[in-house]
Amino acid sequence: MQIRKSSKSLSSKERRNLFLGLLFISPWLIGFLVFSLFPIGSSLYYSFFRYDLIREPVFIGLKHYIEIFYHDPRFKKVMANTIYYVFLGVPLQLVTAYLMSVLLNSKIVGRSFFRAIFFFPSIIPAVVTAMVWQYLLNIQYGLVNSFIQSWGFPVIPFLTSTALSKPTLILVNMWAQGATIVIFLAALQDVPRALYDAATVDGANSLQKFRHVTIPMTTPVIMFNLVMGLVWSFQDFTMPWLLTGGGPAQSSELFAMLLYRHAFEFLHMGKASALAWIMLVFIVAFTLILFKTSKSWVFYGGDEN
Repeated sequence: MQIRKSSKSLSSKERRNLFLGLLFISPWLIGFLVFSLFPIGSSLYYSFFRYDLIREPVFIGLKHYIEIFYHDPRFKKVMANTIYYVFLGVPLQLVTAYLMSVLLNSKIVGRSFFRAIFFFPSIIPAVVTAMVWQYLLNIQYGLVNSFIQSWGFPVIPFLTSTALSKPTLILVNMWAQGATIVIFLAALQDVPRALYDAATVDGANSLQKFRHVTIPMTTPVIMFNLVMGLVWSFQDFTMPWLLTGGGPAQSSELFAMLLYRHAFEFLHMGKASALAWIMLVFIVAFTLILFKTSKSWVFYGGDEN
């Protein structure tokens, strides 16, 4: 019978290799501990304290959480805005990206050029994108409203209307789906050609192939993009903040904006930390629901050994 060596009986060469390995990954370990693990633990700690960065923290238990859920009308409005933004925006973004990837996967003239054009918004800095959209959608001198006026229609207050601010943000996000399109393109190109040939032999037309071959075979990637879109939309801050700043009348204020205001405008670090953990709970809960329901519609095909 062979006896397994314990960690205490490592040879000098093994100890040296272990030391060198830890030495090489030490920058990542230090970065993870200092910039990830410590802030996470600190935010959980301060969520039970009243803390403003100036005075000493005062322990108040669950008062922040109770205040947020029961005594903060702004939180309810922001939560409603975020739910609207996530559960309407993410499906629209996925459908748009998927259909565009299907078109870009077909044999069209200038396909490589169009692929580059649609991916281009993903690499443009958010500040530049926001400035461009603010110019395009401006009521007074924006190109979109100028075109609308040229046809005799009244201007549309895309960013200054309480009814249109959130749909406008969703529209901008639908435009910037280049990375999602690339992921869908990779999935579409991975669908076995034999399945399309078999469907052709069975008399299936293009729409039937798309419904019964393309979509089922790409459902794992659809699931991946759906989860990633859900996670990122709940945390979305940069573009909505630059375009609307949460206005008008808090009609486009999202969860991350409220967290930012409490942390860096009001210096309510304890409440901001509580909001961060509430956000985490919501993201985890909805992600688990997606994974639970995915068993009924996600198809993991492949060869069985």
